[in-house]
Amino acid sequence: MKTSYWLAAACLAASASGHANGFKPIEINDHELSELRGRYVMPGRIISFGVVMSSTWRNASGDLIGATTSMQIQAATIKPEFYVSTFGQSGDGSTPGQGTGSVIGGAGLNSAQGITQSVRAAGDGNTAYNNVAIDVKEARHAPALNPGQGQVLMGGQTITGSSAAGTVAISATGGGIQMAIQANNNQGSAMQQVAQGGLLQNTRLLGSSNMVNNLTQLNVVLNNNGPSAGALDCNLTQLNALRSLGY
Repeated sequence: MKTSYWLAAACLAASASGHANGFKPIEINDHELSELRGRYVMPGRIISFGVVMSSTWRNASGDLIGATTSMQIQAATIKPEFYVSTFGQSGDGSTPGQGTGSVIGGAGLNSAQGITQSVRAAGDGNTAYNNVAIDVKEARHAPALNPGQGQVLMGGQTITGSSAAGTVAISATGGGIQMAIQANNNQGSAMQQVAQGGLLQNTRLLGSSNMVNNLTQLNVVLNNNGPSAGALDCNLTQLNALRSLGY
């Protein structure tokens, strides 16, 4: 009896040791975590996704130049399209003089990854905003697909507009979209783009008393019809199979 007892105990100890060695924790480095963090959503949970971008430039005399673009994707979308509108307005002040400021450097901004926002000013009395907003809502159904306002932006195309304040150009580039403003009288420039998984907002102010706004907003609608009990339990059900292995 004693021999069989000790034999059984030794087998159990060896089995437990083997499972423990096979279940050692593995350290995950920061790079791997950065690729995983915030990237999981239950299948079918996102029922609508949209992007809205706008850029405006108003100079010291009140002249305005700007543009807006929007895109919305959901299950009923056959082909995603950006709709672009440009606009301008004349002010009632005197034409601003030539900007005399100088901003150097900044070449690395075009190669930065993630979200990059930059405002560089060489004038006086300027105001500039680079804004990114994310609007997440829940609904039982996707919102109605409203026809976009403005002109459809085709691949490789550039849509332009102008006013006394300057010119604006919206182009499909780098797998995304770019919106750029060049102000008249050397007052400066502004640009924002969404492309290749990154967002860039960059403003250069060379004159004085300018007001610049860049805004990119992501709109997400999540389905609030909860998944069935079977869908919620699927991962736990798969883990039951590990019991036969002793875990």
